[in-house]
Amino acid sequence: MTASAVSLDSIRTEVDRALREFIDRQRPHFGDPHLAAILTAAEDFLAGGKRLRPAFCHWGWRAGGGDAHDPGLNAAAASLELLQASALIHDDVMDASDVRRGMPSAHRRFERIHAEAGWHGSAEQFGEGSAVLLGNLLLVWSGEMWRTCGLAPEALAAAQPVHDHMLTELMCGQYLDLLEQAQGESTHDSALRVALYKSGKYSVEQPLRLGLVLAARARHSWIDRLCVQYGQQVGIAFQLRDDILGVFGDPAETGKPAGDDLREGKRTVLIARALADATPAQAGVVRSLLGDPELDADGVGRLRAVIEDTGALAACEGMIKRYLDDALLALDHAPIEEEARAALAALAVAATARRT
Repeated sequence: MTASAVSLDSIRTEVDRALREFIDRQRPHFGDPHLAAILTAAEDFLAGGKRLRPAFCHWGWRAGGGDAHDPGLNAAAASLELLQASALIHDDVMDASDVRRGMPSAHRRFERIHAEAGWHGSAEQFGEGSAVLLGNLLLVWSGEMWRTCGLAPEALAAAQPVHDHMLTELMCGQYLDLLEQAQGESTHDSALRVALYKSGKYSVEQPLRLGLVLAARARHSWIDRLCVQYGQQVGIAFQLRDDILGVFGDPAETGKPAGDDLREGKRTVLIARALADATPAQAGVVRSLLGDPELDADGVGRLRAVIEDTGALAACEGMIKRYLDDALLALDHAPIEEEARAALAALAVAATARRT
């Protein structure tokens, strides 16, 4: 195992511990047995995840000169997992996704509870409403965990505008994603904008910026340069990899059915590139099959063939490499210590070459 893998495992362990301790503090609020289902759902959902966002925050802190042993950092970084969980739960409701992290998505979980109990009304509506509330709860918890992490008040005050802006960008990105699907075919530029705002910024750029500003307690020009030239580039490449996995990923590794993004009609850069270079017949295949919730394995195979034959898959792989290369070049010129530089380089590779 590489040193970077050991480091990421260590961060994951500390983040998991911080999340467990936070939820244990929330447990007394759920003494009513009727509330057990929502607390259990939160715990089960938070048990998964790669913990990349906390890792970028952690190494941003270290790059900014923060103390590696400050216990408050673990809680501050772990709060980003609560934000991520909230976003995923809401995203699954909006996309009508059935599976997340190898388990039923939150709204399907609550829908099943309703159906099995034989309650009144619509099981589907109950499931969606419960999932929205669970996502909202995790969003509230994210803010609470951030505020009570234990870092110095002046550090939190310096980073609070970054935190607030990150949440605003995330919501704007979710809206842009909905808008892109509603408007129909997207261009390369509009799909790339969604990739940046929906995932790229809050997955890499802003967690990195949070860590840097928490440690430095101020916004410096070199911090902004590093966050844009490294963080933003890695963030876009991260989302492009996610788009590829949404079409070509192995369900055993991604935790979602094969071709799920195709059934949901995701207007990704991958699809935009395929349509831009497709023959009329190939474009007809994409337009007739993309977004069909009943899309079977044969339909997934036909769409995959178009994406490969038009060169869209190869083009996106080339984009990922260029974004990663540019990010690593920017990292080489950043005024940070070598340990943080090496860790951030390893994280960039892990985020963009992943299989899940």
